[in-house]
Amino acid sequence: MTSTTTAREPGLARRLRRDWWIYLFLLPTFLGYGAYTIYPLLASWWFAFLDWPGFATAGTFVGFDNFARLIEDDLFWNAFWNSIVFLVIAVPLRVGLALLLAIVLNSKKTPFKGFFRTLFFLPVVTTGAIVGVVFTLLLDASGPVSVALVWSGLIDSPANFAANAGTSLYAGIAVWVWKWLGITLIYWLAALQTIPQGVHEAAMIDGAGAWAEFRHVTMPLLVPFLVIITLIDTVAAFNVFDLMQTLTGGGPSFSSEVIEIFIFRTAFQANIPQLGYASAAAVLFGVLTVLFAVAQALGMRWARSRMGTS
Repeated sequence: MTSTTTAREPGLARRLRRDWWIYLFLLPTFLGYGAYTIYPLLASWWFAFLDWPGFATAGTFVGFDNFARLIEDDLFWNAFWNSIVFLVIAVPLRVGLALLLAIVLNSKKTPFKGFFRTLFFLPVVTTGAIVGVVFTLLLDASGPVSVALVWSGLIDSPANFAANAGTSLYAGIAVWVWKWLGITLIYWLAALQTIPQGVHEAAMIDGAGAWAEFRHVTMPLLVPFLVIITLIDTVAAFNVFDLMQTLTGGGPSFSSEVIEIFIFRTAFQANIPQLGYASAAAVLFGVLTVLFAVAQALGMRWARSRMGTS
């Protein structure tokens, strides 16, 4: 009777009944993920509708007032546009530079390819906060970057690029591209290796030069990968808090403050913390990220269908 009942149970229910003890080992992970990821995510949506400084046991429900304040907040829009500028400049730089390096490192004529691949990938495994701290020293007025530029005659006097309102955001972009270039390089190397060698040989037989082969043969085959890699890097460009916080802190005068730093400053660094208001900004930021994630999923589906028909 028991065996008959078990056989009629769905596959998942049968596995849970048979292997229930295995899931006990996963319980700490489930609890930790629920407490530190799922609960804060859901709670932030509720806090977004409260006027709550974080000290009181409960906030006052204000409906959509926090969102209305955000629309009229110049500092929020400053952070928003800084994030957009960061994305528009950093993503093409990261994707384009990585593609050029991948083409060079994928060539049979390039020596020490394994060494250079490792060299470019090393910054990826380094903590973003540590990279930010180190580059505050490198980009200081007395640091090696400023000294080298003065010596070469490109600038007239020493400059602190991370502490200058006109250059701080672009300094963060340059450091971010340098740090994450290696992972995009790996993506491109994997994409290039999917192109059959016979395609390149056929182009050479037809008399195509290096540029013509890249333009008319290699690049059209890489278009689906370009969509995927660009969307992945676009989503990543919204997660720059650790690097920008340690490199510039959003300054000077909010010139490099991105949305993540705006949320952090509003919630924890203001004279009177505004967790409800910061949560509303976080919700809008989350919705924006989700929209790009959906675009990424659609782009990947299109790319897979394109690769399937090619």
